[in-house]
Amino acid sequence: MTFASFIFRYRRALSLFGASVLLHLLALWWILPYMLAPGAHEPPPVETIARLIAAPPRPPPAPKAAPATAPAAPAKAVARARRSPAPAPAALVDVAALASQPPMGDQAGAAQILSAVTSVVVAIVEQPAAVEPVTPAPPPPPRYRVDLPPSARMLLDVARRDADGTRWSGEAEMAWQLKGSRYSMKVEAGISVVVTRVNLVALQSEGSLGDTGFAPSLMTEKRRGRSRTATHFRDGRITFSASQQAFDQAAGAQDKATIPLQLAAIARADSGQLAAGVDIQVAEDKDASVFHFVVLGQEQLDTRLGKIQAWRLSRPPKPGAYASRLDIWLAPAHGWLPVQISNIEASGAVTTQTVNKIVLTDSGT
Repeated sequence: MTFASFIFRYRRALSLFGASVLLHLLALWWILPYMLAPGAHEPPPVETIARLIAAPPRPPPAPKAAPATAPAAPAKAVARARRSPAPAPAALVDVAALASQPPMGDQAGAAQILSAVTSVVVAIVEQPAAVEPVTPAPPPPPRYRVDLPPSARMLLDVARRDADGTRWSGEAEMAWQLKGSRYSMKVEAGISVVVTRVNLVALQSEGSLGDTGFAPSLMTEKRRGRSRTATHFRDGRITFSASQQAFDQAAGAQDKATIPLQLAAIARADSGQLAAGVDIQVAEDKDASVFHFVVLGQEQLDTRLGKIQAWRLSRPPKPGAYASRLDIWLAPAHGWLPVQISNIEASGAVTTQTVNKIVLTDSGT
């Protein structure tokens, strides 16, 4: 190891050692006249500077240039001098100037020396505190014009293909009732096993109606083999019975039961709103994320009601939020109702619900 590499490697330790030596020399320089003078009083106690060992030191000061009359330095010394370390702190120059002055015989002089030395030590050992970056809050979803679909009852065929290729079939029902400024809604889905039907999931949602469309206040969910859970929308917050998490509620926030009808309400008011995509906050399970739907185009569906022309909206997977893909087909000829819903899970399992019957229960007024 060369002398230059040794200096560079241990520059912080040498700086701290140099500052300590300087402090001792200055203390001896100040107290020596009193020790030699007969009958001199002892100097006042010096407060210990604990910061000397609190943090790693900075690099040592740059070496002074050799005077013009000095003999030429060896080639290795010139090479080491060209590797210029960081310049010395300004406070160190002030201490050197004080050291060249005659001794001070009073407490004011001692305080001045100690203040200067403290400035050097603090400049060496203190490092600026790191500032944590602040993550800005995401912008709220936009507001959309809405035209709520009238009260109705829909029956849908359910077809499921598991990740291993196993296929299931069943039936689902979606029914909603608008009454004054309130609504209630239920969704049930099940599969057929031999000669019976097994319900897999049952959702119930209730809340108010307003300028933003459906405004849920409570949604309950019951899955086969699991306890009933609840999602609450109140006081501008979304909370869950099965989790301690809470989220700020955005305008137009929906639950997993109302989201297909909310999309229908937006399309009924102005289908042009779908062109740029639709962002809606949706509470499901134990989370409340913004669903981003994009229009994939128009498709013709084969249903038990015949061929239906529909607009296909898709919510792609979103890393860190949801891993499944949700597709919803809205039919203009049927009041933009969701005539088909497909959920593609991360495992590859696919569940598709396709309308087979629509019954309007009242005018919705």
